[in-house]
Amino acid sequence: MLGAILHHQYFDELDRFRDAYVDFDPEVPVGRHRSPGDLDAAYRGLTDEVVRVLSEANFVEISHEEIERAFAEHALVRVKLKAPISDYRDVRMFRRGTHQETIEVPMLYGLRRRSQEIEVYDDIVLMVATKPDEPKKRKAAAWRGRNKIRGGAVLFKYFRHIARFDLEALLPNVRVVMGLREQLTLGVPALVGGVPILLKLASTLTVLFIVAGFYLGLSGTVHDNDTEQALAALSGIFALGAFILRQWGNFHRQSLIHQKQVTDNIYFRNVNNNSGIFNYLIGEAEDQDWKEAMLAYGGLLLASVPLSRAALGGHVEELLQQMFGLGRAFNVDEALLRLREFGLVSGGDDALTALPLPEAIAQLDRVWASALRP
Repeated sequence: MLGAILHHQYFDELDRFRDAYVDFDPEVPVGRHRSPGDLDAAYRGLTDEVVRVLSEANFVEISHEEIERAFAEHALVRVKLKAPISDYRDVRMFRRGTHQETIEVPMLYGLRRRSQEIEVYDDIVLMVATKPDEPKKRKAAAWRGRNKIRGGAVLFKYFRHIARFDLEALLPNVRVVMGLREQLTLGVPALVGGVPILLKLASTLTVLFIVAGFYLGLSGTVHDNDTEQALAALSGIFALGAFILRQWGNFHRQSLIHQKQVTDNIYFRNVNNNSGIFNYLIGEAEDQDWKEAMLAYGGLLLASVPLSRAALGGHVEELLQQMFGLGRAFNVDEALLRLREFGLVSGGDDALTALPLPEAIAQLDRVWASALRP
């Protein structure tokens, strides 16, 4: 009965969530022409709705300081990333649940491995708001074909089991850039192989210019030896060009390998996106709300004497540990708020008592009938 009542309430919550998102959904073309002031007010309403629903689902927001620390380090994704945070209006992340994992980190180009303990977030919700487009920039971006996400849109992404150090890889348009080690790996062989070619060309470039000037009518005569040296210079230039192209290809090949590593790491951890996460988040909030209320009611019902608010919280946490092996901080205030709303608990915070089960079911019958009354 309690689950049915909460499901009915959260159905209305889902409708409000969708209505708040309609102006910012990147998959929906801009239909309503609203003033910037109205859009700002709508954006604030959307963010308030998101924070409230995520709080009910027991998510907590990751502070910007924690995000910046995570951006400075990498664990599972062992590459250097560049995320254009300044290109967005707002970037917010929310997490729920953490656990520790031990991973094997390759060293010395894979010849050795070492164990590393990392913190992993069980659930991550990412909210990214793009900046509104200016008319001139909108036309230029459309002409260049780079307008992938319309201005003023808000992106939502839901991930599971993300290492704290890899939060940066979740952002859209993140780019892999070559770190110092990769630059040295590609640059040192290029320098070693390119210097001899340049030294060989230095002595023949002058002759090449003389021969070119002769055929263009800018100089007098040339000897057979000069022509041979000019051909040798051309061969060296072609060799240098081929060498540069090969190193450039190696650079892009390495970048693609790293980009695939980032993509593979995130692809299998992505649960849902944009409006698709609303049903999931509302369901999670409903589920958490129901569990909290049921645990608080069960804790009071099993107690032989009235309990204080603090004692109820400790009692439920002890039950969770004994029955399920879960060490969780119980949100007793939210649970009591629901029980009082439905009339399932009596007494003050110092002496709480649960309504007996038959009377509780009858009370919920009355609440259900009132909810369906037109």
